[in-house]
Amino acid sequence: MRELLPTPYAHVVFTVPHLLAPLALQNKKLLYTLLLRTSAETLIEVARNPKRLGAEIGFFAVLHTWGSALTPHPHVHMIVPGGGISPDGQHWVTCRPGFFLPVRALSRLFRRLFLEKLIAAHRAGRLSFFGDHAHLADAQSFAAYLAPLRKAGEILLARAEIPAFHLEAARTIVSFGADFVESHLSPVQYGYAFGRMRQARDTVRGHFTYVGG
Repeated sequence: MRELLPTPYAHVVFTVPHLLAPLALQNKKLLYTLLLRTSAETLIEVARNPKRLGAEIGFFAVLHTWGSALTPHPHVHMIVPGGGISPDGQHWVTCRPGFFLPVRALSRLFRRLFLEKLIAAHRAGRLSFFGDHAHLADAQSFAAYLAPLRKAGEILLARAEIPAFHLEAARTIVSFGADFVESHLSPVQYGYAFGRMRQARDTVRGHFTYVGG
């Protein structure tokens, strides 16, 4: 505890779509390295932006390769102090209370950087494909495989950005077998919001229904 900085800390999670999980199993070292490096580069670049935080930040990261359902789900947990060193190195820049960096700015940059690195690795012949994914060694097949990831929000939600949901304000949540808490936005925020939803408020306790096998 004596080594902690006297500042709030943020918990940031970066993950890859389930579509890429099989590729990670076949290219563990490469994909996990890309995930860790891209996560770090994304945080550093967004934090350096003077319109965001305008500071040099530090953090530590932990790689998880499986999800809570014991299925392949590569993701990185990062613990970040809520601020950083000013560009001139003379003072500490503190983030706004209750806010670190914009999720959408982080997600857009992370997706672009990760796909760029993944495509570069494919062009350099550094990826291996086996079984049902052997055809992805072909450049056109690989490009077609990745295409939905570039417009995932538009395909699924008919909008360019992934919306944020206020789970804490919901009266009823129905889950069709999906781990909605481990979202592309913030598992920590959504987990907290789900807990608030399940607590009684206005004498009414939020109701949760799970539909699945």
